[in-house]
Amino acid sequence: MSRKLVRTVGLVGLGALIPILAGAATSTTDMSTYRELDQFMNVFERVRGEYVDKVDDKTLMKGAIDGMLASLDPHSNFLDARDFQNMKTQTDGNYGGLGLSVQLEDGAVKVVAATEDTPAARAGLKSGDFITHLDGVLIYGATLDDSVDKMRGRPGTQVKLTIVRPGRDKPFDVTLTREIITIKAVKWEVKKGVGIVNINTFLNRNTAESVRAALVSIDKATGGQPLGYIIDLRSNPGGLLDQAIDVSDAFLERGEIVSQRGREKGDIERYYAKPGDMAHGLPIIVLVDAGSASAAEIVAGALQDQHRAIVMGERSFGKGSVQTLLPLSEDTALRLTTARYYTPSGRSVQEGGIQPDLPVPQITDPDYKSRPRLREADLRKHLINEAKVDDKIIQDDEKTDPRFAATADQLKKQGIEDFQLDYAVNTLARLGGAVPAVKVAAAAPAPAKPAPKVVKAP
Repeated sequence: MSRKLVRTVGLVGLGALIPILAGAATSTTDMSTYRELDQFMNVFERVRGEYVDKVDDKTLMKGAIDGMLASLDPHSNFLDARDFQNMKTQTDGNYGGLGLSVQLEDGAVKVVAATEDTPAARAGLKSGDFITHLDGVLIYGATLDDSVDKMRGRPGTQVKLTIVRPGRDKPFDVTLTREIITIKAVKWEVKKGVGIVNINTFLNRNTAESVRAALVSIDKATGGQPLGYIIDLRSNPGGLLDQAIDVSDAFLERGEIVSQRGREKGDIERYYAKPGDMAHGLPIIVLVDAGSASAAEIVAGALQDQHRAIVMGERSFGKGSVQTLLPLSEDTALRLTTARYYTPSGRSVQEGGIQPDLPVPQITDPDYKSRPRLREADLRKHLINEAKVDDKIIQDDEKTDPRFAATADQLKKQGIEDFQLDYAVNTLARLGGAVPAVKVAAAAPAPAKPAPKVVKAP
């Protein structure tokens, strides 16, 4: 694609040659493409020569590339040297800033997620918040790169963010202290005999290994007798496909994990679990919310479809597409949507997300009723779900748990700071009490399982 584009742009630059080449051996489609490229070069030259301010060629070309990719879907984009380095830094799990994932929406900076245990998360910033000012200066209309650059800075320095939160009458200010953000992909703890594995990201290449180590540690801490496990995927924006597959594999004995389907009908890859359930067949609850996306949805969908876990919480984000990183040079790359993924039952989570088996609101969040949830279906140019699911077949007993009526203040007095997690722990404690605990050897970390089997469709 890139070589062809370079070649055709070169020909367009030599305008006199196009008629000769077209007459020699070009189809009608080729001629149409040449005309469009000729139009592009005309616009490029006009802007370059007549725009009110002088603009360098590199800025114009990057703008053209960004515009082309933005016309496809929200997740395809060009990574210049700075973007490429930022992506690699985040993959390594250590970078400077506030711990915010943001995107540009109609000229405004919108919060996608606040990473756990970062300045942004500790200040209570939430998905759907809008950042309008930085240190009192309006940033509406600025580029996303400029806004992100202003939020970054030397660790220990402060920046004041003005926040507009839908559902609140007035904007409010939050002052954050910048720090080195070290993303710990996985954390674990034990409550009431229940092992909790909190997975914050799948961007880290060691996520699956850390999950396996956490399971071994939980077995040690419980004397080999956990009542069950909670996999907390809330506000997990996703990441690497192979990590999602390996994490799912840790909890499955057999069966399909996910399938990936490209442009052509036969372009299908299926990923299967290998024997060896590190959760020993014990009950599992997966927690999701509107911030659980992509790789997180692969894990939730696999365990839900394989009847290995109860999914609890709120409907997930709904990103059911796969992006491939295509290097263009040593320091630039193209992130392009190349496939859709499907859960083992053939469901696409695109737009609709993963519906929890047991909806549980986060009532310890005082804004949970009024705060809008940002999801894939809200993004412009999002891919259309080609495999709709009829939710009418899902039974609803129309009964609401009376505990959902409690207020945030009432729960705080009871010492409950995270209602969804507390609800899941208590549910598993009841379920686990009826299931005989399995004694396991946990003297040393379990060896990594072999890579899941991949089958290429004929």
